[in-house]
Amino acid sequence: MRQLLPSLMGGVWGWVFFFLSSCTTKPTAIPTAFSETADSLVVFPDYRDVTIPPNIAPLNFMVTDAGASEFVASIEEARQSQGSPCLVVGALADGKFDIDSIAWRRILSDAKGQDLTISIYAHRPAGWVRYAPFTLSVAEEEIDPYLSYRLIEPGYELYRQLGLYQRNLTNFQEAVIYENNRSFDADNNHCVNCHNYQAYDTERMLFHVRASHGGTVIVNGSEAHKVAIRHDSILSSGVYPSWHPTQPLVAFSTNKTGQVFHMYHPEKIEVLDEASDLLLYDAEANSVRHILRTDDALETFPCWAPDGQTLYYCSATLPESLYDAAASEIALKYDSLLYNIYAMSYDSITRSFGEPQLVVDAAGMGKSTSVPRVSPDGRYLLFTLGDYGQFHIWHKSADLWLMDLSRVPYMGQPSPIYGTSVSHVWDTPTQPAPLTDANSPAADSYHGWSSNGRWIAFATRRIDGNYSRVFISYFDREGRDHKAFLLPQRDPEHNTLLLKSYNVPELTKAPIRVSNEKLRHVVLHTEAAPATYIP
Repeated sequence: MRQLLPSLMGGVWGWVFFFLSSCTTKPTAIPTAFSETADSLVVFPDYRDVTIPPNIAPLNFMVTDAGASEFVASIEEARQSQGSPCLVVGALADGKFDIDSIAWRRILSDAKGQDLTISIYAHRPAGWVRYAPFTLSVAEEEIDPYLSYRLIEPGYELYRQLGLYQRNLTNFQEAVIYENNRSFDADNNHCVNCHNYQAYDTERMLFHVRASHGGTVIVNGSEAHKVAIRHDSILSSGVYPSWHPTQPLVAFSTNKTGQVFHMYHPEKIEVLDEASDLLLYDAEANSVRHILRTDDALETFPCWAPDGQTLYYCSATLPESLYDAAASEIALKYDSLLYNIYAMSYDSITRSFGEPQLVVDAAGMGKSTSVPRVSPDGRYLLFTLGDYGQFHIWHKSADLWLMDLSRVPYMGQPSPIYGTSVSHVWDTPTQPAPLTDANSPAADSYHGWSSNGRWIAFATRRIDGNYSRVFISYFDREGRDHKAFLLPQRDPEHNTLLLKSYNVPELTKAPIRVSNEKLRHVVLHTEAAPATYIP
């Protein structure tokens, strides 16, 4: 069980409060005498000029100023009026600001739809100085209060010390969904991955268990059981999942996946498919059938539209010379596999699918897509675009891209709806574009929407290039992304000291109801029920 950080403690008098650290009292008031400094403010995480939800946990941060012995920060409404609250926070020489959660919630509530001004004061030997203020914009719309993710070491040769966790975004509480071995255990060595929820709710969810105790854990409310999705005609068990928004159905890819470890390459690992198809699993009947089964295509990452009438997925065309090739031969062509996005209509009564239609012709521009996700209102298709392949968490070329589906021609048209020219603006009615404000020069990959469509949580390696952390970007009503901010932590150094990557951030409206103890029993002490294959 992970040790949870204690709740923030501190006294509050009006809007001015203080904390005690050892025997030294942090400053509790704005300096009456100070000079302005033109020095650049070094702050981590970089929360300057970002848009945040009104229900987010305190954005604790730290300031670096080698010549300062203490710091003061004031947080106040940019448009001050009579009685406007001002939050004053003190910090010692470590520069860490630990914001009281009650005072923070009050000031965010009052500032909905407005800006906050943050001023930082540093006490140097010659006296107090003030850095140039910066702004926090508080959105009207809240973010879903829960975020699930996997924590895993980038070098994962052994299945140990990894798990699935759920964070309450309104505070700093992190709960264990499921965690495997704290130490290596050859008899119980197993991996967990691919957690997925139905319609941003936790009533129905799933995750996979690999190696020992293998199977797919299906959660229904506070109950759970394990199933085995296997058959001679299925390449492997279910892999990347997507719950249908209303029916007890899951679209899976089934993949023969391998890893290539480069000796001389800045991107150390390449994950690629030798073969892959699409499956439809019925969670109530525990039955499975193929959606697509092909020799010349690598179908993966299925995703339902929110109305349940369309299934999107990624697919790369496999050259005929590689149909029966060994995995080593495909590995040598790793950078020539280019994935497009396709869509199929779905009839919920007959449970039948229409013919695949090309949606994003990334190969036509020499690029490759991954992880299509449709906004809750059905208007926008968000996906990752990189130079090649489909496992973009290691690809520095990977960025988040967006297509406005309301400008897309009728899905029945056989022609591609995305041209091969590239632009950062809407040049044509069907042209997607990158999220220019949210993206970074590092890998920006796995992403998910909030249930109101106003927030995007995604994994990125922008801090150090090695570890994936969760960043959140505001997506406004005009379809524009905003500068992304790092998932706030009680200790602002947490994400640089924690030597694990965050995988698959998924936002939900409610916490998981099934207990960690029950899930451990299902994984370790029950057999997986074989799913019935329907030809």
